[in-house]
Amino acid sequence: MSASRRRFSQEFKDELCQEVITTSKTIKDVAVAYGVGPETLRNWVNKYRETHGGTETEVTLDERARLKELERENSELRAETAFLKKAAAYFAREQRP
Repeated sequence: MSASRRRFSQEFKDELCQEVITTSKTIKDVAVAYGVGPETLRNWVNKYRETHGGTETEVTLDERARLKELERENSELRAETAFLKKAAAYFAREQRP
């Protein structure tokens, strides 16, 4: 027993692709919301990006510098967090009788 294959209009496919690209929703979330398979939607999005020349803009020099600064700050914060976790564990062991 084979299930009949569903057909979707190009407008429907384009709407879903635009929703994935323009919002912060994941492909899986949009696919579940509209009753489409996630891999099917992923293929549609890839094809949409190919035909429409990609809708993502290039990162400017200022944005790239800001991103590098944020990544550096993120790594510093991770190092501080790791240190504080170790210090808390050390002092927790020291407090026990």
